[in-house]
Amino acid sequence: MSGDREKLHSAVLVAPAKERRRLRKQRRAAAAELVAEQRQKERAQVREKKAAERAERRATRYLHTAGEPGPATLRTPGRFRLPKHQDTSAMLAGAYPFLAEGGLGSQGVFIGQDLYSGGSFVYDPWVLYANGVITAPNVVVAGIVGSGKSSLAKSLYTRSLGFGRRVYIPGDPKGEHTAVAEAVGGRAIKLGHGLPSRLNPLDEGYRPAGMSDEQWTATVVSRRRDLIGALTETVLARPMSPLEHTAIDTALTATMRGNTVPILPMIVDHLLNPAHDDDGRLKEDGRMVGHALRRLVAGDLAGLFDGPSTEVFDPSLPMISLDLSQVTENSTLISALMTCSSAWMEAALLDPAGGQRWCIYDEAWRLMSQPALLKRMDAHWRLARAYGIANAMIFHKVSDLDNVGDQGSAMRGLANSLLANAETRIIYRQESDQLGPTSAALGLTGTEQALLPTLGVGQGLWKIKGSSYIVQHQLHPAENRLFDTSSRAAAHS
Repeated sequence: MSGDREKLHSAVLVAPAKERRRLRKQRRAAAAELVAEQRQKERAQVREKKAAERAERRATRYLHTAGEPGPATLRTPGRFRLPKHQDTSAMLAGAYPFLAEGGLGSQGVFIGQDLYSGGSFVYDPWVLYANGVITAPNVVVAGIVGSGKSSLAKSLYTRSLGFGRRVYIPGDPKGEHTAVAEAVGGRAIKLGHGLPSRLNPLDEGYRPAGMSDEQWTATVVSRRRDLIGALTETVLARPMSPLEHTAIDTALTATMRGNTVPILPMIVDHLLNPAHDDDGRLKEDGRMVGHALRRLVAGDLAGLFDGPSTEVFDPSLPMISLDLSQVTENSTLISALMTCSSAWMEAALLDPAGGQRWCIYDEAWRLMSQPALLKRMDAHWRLARAYGIANAMIFHKVSDLDNVGDQGSAMRGLANSLLANAETRIIYRQESDQLGPTSAALGLTGTEQALLPTLGVGQGLWKIKGSSYIVQHQLHPAENRLFDTSSRAAAHS
C-alpha cells in the first residue's frame, strides 16, 4: 500500500511541472510571433517609403547641365561660373548693379523718385542731423545751365515752409526768387538805382531775446566794425593794413558817440575829415579807406545804402529775399551789395531762438571771388549746427572752386572747406570735361562718374555721407510754372 501511495504522489508532482513548461513554450512562441509580425510591418513600411522616394525621383524633372536653349539660356546650376572679386562694401554698393539703397526714411520733404529702388525719396537735413546720419546740415548743388538745379533748390526750401522753417536769401543777383517769396507770403526787397528801397547796413538790427544791454552793445559795435572792414576790402580788392583798421575804428567810435543810428556817409566824413587830427596822420591813414567807402555814398552805388532804412526786417515772415537784379554793375559791386544785405539779415540769422532756417546762396561763384564774403560764408557754415541753419550753395560746376584764389592760398582753403562742411552734395548733369575734377573733388566711383553726363533734366546724383542715390526731382504743375526760369526767358525772347 505504501508503494502505491508514493507513485501517486510523484505523478501529481510531475504533471504540474510539465504543464508549466508547456505553457512557457506557448508564451515564448506567441511572443516570437508578435515580434516577427512587428518586424514584417516595419520592413513593409521601409519598402513602401523607398518605393515612394523612387517614384518621386522618377517624377522630378532636372535642368540639363548644358542649360536650356533660347530665352532660358544660362539658367543652370552647372557650368555657369563667375570669377571671384573682393572689394570694400562701399565700392560694391555703388558698383554692383543689383543693389539699391533703402532711402533716407519717410520724415522730411518729398523730393521725387529714387530711380534705382523706384520708391519715394525724402530729404531733410535737420532730421538727418538729429538721427546722426550727417554731422553738418549744409548742402551743395552743382549743375550746368538748364539741368534743373534751381528748381530743386526752390522746391526744397518752399516745401520746408510747411514744417515751420524759414528762408533767407541775402542776395539774389538774377531775381529768380522774388516771385517765390511773394507766392509764399514772404517779402522780396528790390534794390537798385531809382528804386525806393534803401537799407542801412549799420542798423542795430534784430535783437535776440535774453541778451543783456552790455552784450547787445558789444555785439552791435563788433558787427558794424566787421561790416565796414569787409566793405572796404571788397572795394579795395586787398586786405586792410593795421593803420587802416585804426582809422576805421576811430571813425566808427566818433560816429556812434554823436549819433544813435549811424549811416555810411557819417563814417566817410570822419574818415576823410577826422576830428582832433592836428598832425594829419589819421586823415592820411584813412584816406584810401574813405575813398573806397565813398563809392557806396556818392559813387556808382549811391542811393542804396547811404541813408536810414526804408525797410524793416521782419524775422517772422516765412521768406525774405534781397533782389539785386536791377544792379547791373560788375561783380565787385554786386559783392559789396551782398555784403551789406547779408549784414542787414545777420542779426536775425544768428539768433539761436529763431528756429530752423534755410540760407540760400545762389550764383555762389560771385561770392567766393571776394575774400570778405567768403569769410562771412565760412563763418555761417561753421555755425550752422549751433544756430539751426542749413546753408545751400548753388553753382554750375565743382571746378569753380579752383578759380578762388591761388593754389595753396587762404581763399582756396576756405572755398574747399565749404565743400568739406557740406555732407549733402547734389550733382546734376556735368559736361564731359568736368567729370575728372568733379569725381576727384567728391570722391565719385567710376560708375557714378559715368552717370553724370547721361542725367536728364531734374535728375541728380545725391551723395549723402557714404550713400549715393539717383533721384528724379518731381514738380507740381503750380511749382513748375512758378520755378521754371527757362520758360520765362523764352517768353521774353
